[in-house]
Amino acid sequence: MTQEAMDIERWDLEIKANNISHHTELNGDERLIVRRGQPFIVNFYLKPGGQKFTPGKASFTLIVETGPLPRKESDTKVCFGLRDYTVDTEWSASVSNGPTEDAVSVSISSSPNAPIGLYSLTLDQEGTKTRLGEFILLFNAWCPRDAVHMRNEEKRQEYVLAQHGFVYKGTPKRIKGTPWNFGQFETGILDVCLKILDENPKFVADADQDTSARRNSVYVTRVLSAMINSCDDRGVLVGNWSGDYEDGEHPGHWIGSGDILRKWAESGSVSYGQCWVFAAVACTVSRALGIPCRVVTNFGSAHDTNANLLIEKLYDEDGKPLDDDDSIWNFHVWVDSWMRRPDLGPEFDGWQASDPTPQEKSEGVYCCGPVPLNAIKEGEMTKKYDAPFVFAEVNADVVEMVQLASGELYQFSTETKSVGRCISTKAVGSDTRQDVTHQYKYPEGSKEERQVFEKARHTNKLQQRGEEPGIQVKIKLADNMTLGSDFEVHARIANNTMEAKVCSFMLFAFTVSYDGKRGEPCGFTSEKVELSIGEEKRIPLKVKYTHYGSALTPDRMIKLSAFAIDKETRQYHKADKTIVLDEPDLEIKLLDEATVNESTTAELFMMNPLPEPLKDCCFNVEGVGLTQGKMLTMKVGAVGAKQEARAKVEFTPSSAGNTVLFVNFDSDKLKNIQSSIKVVVNDTE
Repeated sequence: MTQEAMDIERWDLEIKANNISHHTELNGDERLIVRRGQPFIVNFYLKPGGQKFTPGKASFTLIVETGPLPRKESDTKVCFGLRDYTVDTEWSASVSNGPTEDAVSVSISSSPNAPIGLYSLTLDQEGTKTRLGEFILLFNAWCPRDAVHMRNEEKRQEYVLAQHGFVYKGTPKRIKGTPWNFGQFETGILDVCLKILDENPKFVADADQDTSARRNSVYVTRVLSAMINSCDDRGVLVGNWSGDYEDGEHPGHWIGSGDILRKWAESGSVSYGQCWVFAAVACTVSRALGIPCRVVTNFGSAHDTNANLLIEKLYDEDGKPLDDDDSIWNFHVWVDSWMRRPDLGPEFDGWQASDPTPQEKSEGVYCCGPVPLNAIKEGEMTKKYDAPFVFAEVNADVVEMVQLASGELYQFSTETKSVGRCISTKAVGSDTRQDVTHQYKYPEGSKEERQVFEKARHTNKLQQRGEEPGIQVKIKLADNMTLGSDFEVHARIANNTMEAKVCSFMLFAFTVSYDGKRGEPCGFTSEKVELSIGEEKRIPLKVKYTHYGSALTPDRMIKLSAFAIDKETRQYHKADKTIVLDEPDLEIKLLDEATVNESTTAELFMMNPLPEPLKDCCFNVEGVGLTQGKMLTMKVGAVGAKQEARAKVEFTPSSAGNTVLFVNFDSDKLKNIQSSIKVVVNDTE
């Protein structure tokens, strides 16, 4: 059936009504700003007397595009037609009667997973395209399918829509709330926030990939953490803790985010900021983009530079403090953003800590987070992003040590309760302070808190060593494993769990050929191993020539296999390693210069490494242009234990130039020992 095109006189994006419906009316009514996963209305007014819209006879396609390189493959360009009704899982559209007889009302619903940003909207009627205008798409805390969905309306009002709040400073005994104007709906601020995304290095490097990734609130939050500071990019704020602010503004000068963001958009990075300024600006940008966000202050905030979850304070023998990198800030301020974490699992949904203050690099960039508060509370150090650093900020232990004249460190104090106190944010719907310490950790000093701390330290050590939790079995080889010698190998069994373990342990040695075929056993040890939490034991095995010598193949290989069996869980843990025994050196020495058609002599030496004599010993020699295409065999006979096999071979080179003399030693117990020497053959004068 031939489709009929609408004869459109004009259209209306219904900016005011749509913005109210999408909780963006505070941005004004000059342009359409909507939240993803929620329908908005566009009204089409048809020409009087012209072609009417008849469902079933008339249809059209809508095209939405975002970014500089819109592509269907990146979901930055989507084409969709009419349905009977819109759906809340993808871009869709439906029609209904308009406000007048000659009008058609089109309801457009965006995908709840669409990239946020500036979009164009185009109508396509049988190839005739009409650009309808632009709109900005934001994250949607009101949409259940959006990753930033919040169930509670009062919290949405606070963490998305509130333009004023407090930043807490001071000490645990004297906490003061400083007012701050977030101003995310002030004129021009949303444009600046979108500009921040477009200035980030990931966008510059790959605009298509970055634009597509803006569907992900985790990704956007991490970009903001990097872009609010100016350390690695053209970021918003320059940090300064020196006390010299003559060429910029003192961080305490700022009372709101608007001036800072406008200055950045006009002339680049703004001087200066400190932690509360970085955090407040990050909160403004997050709320502007639709991500629920709160500013959080941690009193007694640890800065752990070496990621051991300890703050180490050093003194000399006279009690004078020594310089060290670790520190404890009186207070430190960052932000929490609300979102789901499909990359980690539902138990890690909710508040995610991120920190735009430049302290330590993460993946090569000065940023931090987002990391789930639940991961911090439970000591889950492997969860993205930067869990060990944030955990240390709120729960590090403080260790004090004296450095003796000998260089030895003497620990004289451990404090477990001074870090991470009175973690504070503004309460929902009021100007009072809310203590959220319990969201970050169990009560200080409680059994749960200490267990989590030990778990976190243990896991962090494993990460730094590149190991996984569980029972670990490894095999350590000796430095010198020469054919004929006895040597000792070790198995290392480590308990990388949070409970004591009892294991049955076995270590096997057996000969093997290069094709993997197993030969005779040549060593074995076993024992019952008891391991406390984090304990490691080494179990030796002596591999003796008297056991492996007769079973060894010409490949000189021995395979080691270690098994640890957890008696409680019956889980098996295994490690394998193959040894190639070092063969003796076969030396070749030319006794004179090689000349065409003149006899030349080479002397051959090889020490018998075995503790027993060799029989039927011989050297086999050949070389292109040296031995007339034949293999020369020099029989030696028997060679005693630890004695040297020696022979001389004479050959007459047949052509001048560079060549190689190859030598192979064979015997009854020691075969295929090979060596070679370069030979320069001179022409006759």
